[in-house]
Amino acid sequence: MKQTLRVAILGGGGRTGRFVVAELVQQQYQMKLLLRTPDSFDIQHELIEIIKGDACDPGTVDVLVQNCQAVISTIGQRKDEPLVAERATKNVISAMEKYKLQRYILLAGVNIDMPGDHKSANTKAATEWMRNNFPHIQQDRQNALYWLAQSDLEWTMVRVPFIHFVPGCGRTKISLTDCLGNSIMAGDVANFLVQQLTKGDFIRQSPFISSVLA
Repeated sequence: MKQTLRVAILGGGGRTGRFVVAELVQQQYQMKLLLRTPDSFDIQHELIEIIKGDACDPGTVDVLVQNCQAVISTIGQRKDEPLVAERATKNVISAMEKYKLQRYILLAGVNIDMPGDHKSANTKAATEWMRNNFPHIQQDRQNALYWLAQSDLEWTMVRVPFIHFVPGCGRTKISLTDCLGNSIMAGDVANFLVQQLTKGDFIRQSPFISSVLA
């Protein structure tokens, strides 16, 4: 059954984002997909409208969000490029407020800290590794969370461990305080993110998810 929501997608050209786009197509969601290089994107479907541009450009994000009802972002930091998380998040918040959208779902790593976390030794180690090796990227992601918390949006920041770029197993472990597994399948990430379009379980929260591996 074709869904009534039209979803704006940032990061859909990335390795995780392609799984999200495929899941949205399977569930028959209409979407507007922001791509810097549309010619390299190989998923073609009548449900997909492509917007060429960059998430760091507020005008492009405005065009992307217009006439949508929700936003999903899987944007990652590209090597040797300007920091993207805070800038993209501020652009999305501005556009969503302009067009009176509420639902924003985005992806982050387990290294992001939230009030109420009780991270295990493994999760703390991953957080410290990121903070020590990529401090600017770590802070940029943390800044994005700050702006979300200041907004009135119904956001959910989903925190994930190492991603295997394979279809999902269909089972995930979920926690608001700690990551319960060492990895997750990209198909399970996509399924969880798309589920959140119609669920209100984690509004203004940041759940950890990981795959239940056999």
